[in-house]
Amino acid sequence: MPSEAPDPTADVRERHAADDVRRVTLQKDGPMLVEGPVEVHLEDGGVATSDRFRVALCTCRRSRRYPWCDTSHRRRRRDR
Repeated sequence: MPSEAPDPTADVRERHAADDVRRVTLQKDGPMLVEGPVEVHLEDGGVATSDRFRVALCTCRRSRRYPWCDTSHRRRRRDR
């Protein structure tokens, strides 16, 4: 009788217990809301951290506080 193939996601599920899971909420024409604390790895190799209970990450790249959203997306909508 052949043995069953191991579940390749089983170890991932074990490492990420329910209290380790972060909720991410995408908003149309707005920031990405992430339950904190968070550590954001930037393109230039830098790391931005926040221990807040929820953070808004800029998705339009207009923020002066990038990667954090400063509501710059409200001033001008993206052309689509």
